[in-house]
Amino acid sequence: MSEPHTDEPMLGPRYLDGFVLASEVHGRQLRKGSNTPCLAHLMGVSALVLEHGGDEDCAIAGLLHDAIEDSDDGNQMSALIAARFGERVRGIVWACSDAVGARGVQKPEWHRRKREYIAHLETVDADALLVSACDKIHNARAIVADLRVLGEGLWQRFSTRSGEDQVWYYTSLADVFSRRMPGPLADELQRVVDEMGVLERAGHERA
Repeated sequence: MSEPHTDEPMLGPRYLDGFVLASEVHGRQLRKGSNTPCLAHLMGVSALVLEHGGDEDCAIAGLLHDAIEDSDDGNQMSALIAARFGERVRGIVWACSDAVGARGVQKPEWHRRKREYIAHLETVDADALLVSACDKIHNARAIVADLRVLGEGLWQRFSTRSGEDQVWYYTSLADVFSRRMPGPLADELQRVVDEMGVLERAGHERA
C-alpha cells in the first residue's frame, strides 16, 4: 500500500535554502556542554513546527529562529532573511529572538532578557507563538534528558548556573503558552517542565 502524498511538494527550494542559511550561521556551533551540533536543534524545532500544523514559512523560521541572536550582525541577518524568505519569515524569527547578535557586544543580563522575552510573548502573533513553543519544548526535553544523566552538574552549562532559574523560566513560558495557545503543544511543554521541576528539586535535596 503506497504512502499518502500530496499533488505538490509541501516543502520546496525555499525550505532547502533556509537550511543552507542555518548551516552557514550555525554549522560550527555545538549545543551547550555537548558534542551535538546546533543544527540538530534547529532541525528538531522545524520538524515540530510541521508536526503541529505550521506551513513552509513557519518551518523555515524554525530553522532560522536563532539566526538573529547568534550571527555577528543580527540586524544585517534580519535584512538578509527578509530578502531571501520574505517579511513573514523575518517577522517570526525576530519575534523569537530575545537579543540581537553583534560582534564584540555582550547580550543583556540573563534575568532581564528572559523577563522581557516572557512579556514579549504576550503580544506576538500565532506564527511566532508556534515556533517559540516548539523551540522551548525541544530545549526543555533536552534539559530533562541530560538532567536524568548528569544531575545538578547540568546547570553549570548555563550562564546563571542555577537550576531554579531555569525552572522559573520554563515554568513562566509554559504559563504563557497555556493561556495564549491552549492545546496539545502547550500541554506537552507543561508536562516536560513539570518533570524538570521534579528532577531539579530532587537534585537540590540530594545536594
